[in-house]
Amino acid sequence: MGNAAISSDVIRGYIDVMILRVLTDGDSYGYEISKKITEISENSYSMKETTLYSAFSRLEKLNYVRSYPGSYSGGRERTYYALTEEGLEYYRQKCSEWSDTKILIAKFIKKEI
Repeated sequence: MGNAAISSDVIRGYIDVMILRVLTDGDSYGYEISKKITEISENSYSMKETTLYSAFSRLEKLNYVRSYPGSYSGGRERTYYALTEEGLEYYRQKCSEWSDTKILIAKFIKKEI
């Protein structure tokens, strides 16, 4: 990525896509999803906890993810998230939309000014 910061308005429109992308690799929990987003972005983006959990709530209401309780070593409970068929279809649609968006916006980007 370049030196210019990406507008939070632009990122906001793709938070769900980021989360759904991570879940295409399998069920996971909040902290692990957040960590994967940072890794995939090569440390150029980290999602705030409040942003992550409000997105989980929104995605669940839309039936794009489902949550279920699970435990990990030490016996403590944590909430896991799984991608639904509807969520996978939405993810595919957003990927196609992004591809079309890049083509369109590239027509308006001058290489030299």
